[in-house]
Amino acid sequence: MDHVPGSDRDAENPETDTEIDRDADSNADSSVDRSPDSTSHHDPDLRELEVGNDMTGQSTGTGEYGDFVRTFRDRYERLSKVLRGRVNHRPAEAIAEMPGGSDAAMIGLVNDVRSTKSGHWLVELEDTTGTFPALIMKDKGLADLVDEIMMDECLAIEGTLADDSGILFADSLHFPDVPRTHRTGGADRHVQAALISDIHVGSDEFMADAWSSFTDWLHTPEAEPVEYLLLAGDMVEGVGVYPDQDEELEIVDIYDQYEAFAEYLKEVPADTEIVMIPGNHDAVRLAEPQPGFNDEIRSIMDVHDAQIVSNPATVTVEGVDVLMYHGVSLDEVIAELPEEKASYDEPHKAMYQLLKKRHVAPQFGGHTRVAPEERDYLVIEDVPDVFHTGHVHKLGWGKYHNVLAVNSGCWQAQTDFQKSVNINPDSGYAPILDLDTLDMTVRKFA
Repeated sequence: MDHVPGSDRDAENPETDTEIDRDADSNADSSVDRSPDSTSHHDPDLRELEVGNDMTGQSTGTGEYGDFVRTFRDRYERLSKVLRGRVNHRPAEAIAEMPGGSDAAMIGLVNDVRSTKSGHWLVELEDTTGTFPALIMKDKGLADLVDEIMMDECLAIEGTLADDSGILFADSLHFPDVPRTHRTGGADRHVQAALISDIHVGSDEFMADAWSSFTDWLHTPEAEPVEYLLLAGDMVEGVGVYPDQDEELEIVDIYDQYEAFAEYLKEVPADTEIVMIPGNHDAVRLAEPQPGFNDEIRSIMDVHDAQIVSNPATVTVEGVDVLMYHGVSLDEVIAELPEEKASYDEPHKAMYQLLKKRHVAPQFGGHTRVAPEERDYLVIEDVPDVFHTGHVHKLGWGKYHNVLAVNSGCWQAQTDFQKSVNINPDSGYAPILDLDTLDMTVRKFA
């Protein structure tokens, strides 16, 4: 088994890796004692867990045009604040009145981006006063950044106005991004959190044996430091999510699926602190942000006093800020960007892009559905220490500007539908995060 500390893996040094224990399933014992007296006794007074950005019960959107305007205005205001310290920003209407040849900079949401016949790029930005075009010349060395631009994200472009002041010739382009100087938090004791997602109970490909191996291991002395379990969505397989899904269901009723999931969750040690967010297979609205389930399903999943919060949400665990997001927008990032920047085989690189854009789902009107609210809950206003996603059923992790990005795989073997779309899942993995050092061990239970 290779051992490389997880803290050494970085976006600028992708060859490094964290520790993978591929023999963890042999450590689990099916005869492990799960009785209450056998569970480890942790001191609850040492624990600290807070949830931020939880919009459950806070939804105000009605779907009216004005709701969308408020959402995008809030996005612009909050992300433009991040960028204003880097450029001498002027509103679109003010730039239009400046004399030709002036130096100018604008912050705005991307309203349009297209290539010209000459191989240059035209990017139109929109702020609260109007729109203004910027021309990015192919010889400016910005092509690598242009490849990363997505619609509706917030950017800053600075350059020189044309003689007629009708267009801005770009010299530089800035994303909100994560500061390279970001300093992470950490627990003041040795304690761990398991980061998992995409359990998919109810599917006939749910890996019950692997799950039991995982929960057996949680009852062993080796897993004594694991006091937190963070689940990033898709607790159940759901119904009607994709064509002919009913042919791949072991449990066809959605409520029965959650009842079964609750029984599997009971296998986790009773004193484990559990936080869950929904995913696109769960029984909540598809549009993001997703509230954390209705009262009926909450009552079914009321196991070990689990905290059920919205997707996304930030969970601060003993000083470590963990941004939990299920990850539907990763499909869009991977589809839009070049393969070397985002792919299913390396999902953490797509996560780097979301961190760079400081938004978990920047593009509107495509694959990812967005619900209009008075506040854009999808903005990454505060830089997390850990970014945890799922959804794509692939295992990947790395560090971007000192933020650990983890996509935690799944607990479902390959379905016929996944075969038809060429998805080969990474199943039965459990990333175990040291909250004091932010080193990580990935354990395989299948």
